[in-house]
Amino acid sequence: MDLRPRVLLVEDDRQLGPLVAELLGTDFAVTLASDGREGLELALAREWDALVVDRGLPRLDGLRLVQSLRAKGLATPVLLLTALGTVPDKVEGLDAGADDYLVKPFDADELAARLRAMTRSYALPERGRLAVGEWELDPASRVMSSRYGDRVELSGTESALLAVLAREPGRVFSRAELLALAFDAGETPGAVDTYVHYLRKKTDKSVIRTVHGVGYQLGELS
Repeated sequence: MDLRPRVLLVEDDRQLGPLVAELLGTDFAVTLASDGREGLELALAREWDALVVDRGLPRLDGLRLVQSLRAKGLATPVLLLTALGTVPDKVEGLDAGADDYLVKPFDADELAARLRAMTRSYALPERGRLAVGEWELDPASRVMSSRYGDRVELSGTESALLAVLAREPGRVFSRAELLALAFDAGETPGAVDTYVHYLRKKTDKSVIRTVHGVGYQLGELS
């Protein structure tokens, strides 16, 4: 039985796709799809531990592919591969539902490391549900739910950030602490502020409290 994490790679480049699949093959069981439509069908037909999606795909653009998957409720982590590396491009990809973003040309070792981090956080059970005011956060599924049946789906980074705060609700975390505990290596302290904004926009301004001059603390969400 193959115990390697299952990764769907959606890449139309006939040279790059097989090469990346081969390089990842040591750590992952990789299936290659050559266009967006095939990638969408395979993503919905089987269970995957992670998806790697090129942004510029024929038949269905990678961004629309990710949006379609999220609209259908698929929570599998997605890493976007793209030649578009500006900040607005990255924001657009993350807002579409991607969990991570890697700009071409990229190092295969970095891609593998990012996938290992994504599949660890997705596959391993967390310490149960966490209280966020009157809501609950399930870090395993990255879903917040209320007693009334409301649900909010979070990205991997949003969930990780909120989980850190929720595990110690009385503690005020500095940006440096949150950066180390909830973000990938290489991110800047400004990323913490960005994802606090994302969480407030998805839920409510009260979900995270700003402690001026210190950092952030879990708030109260009714």
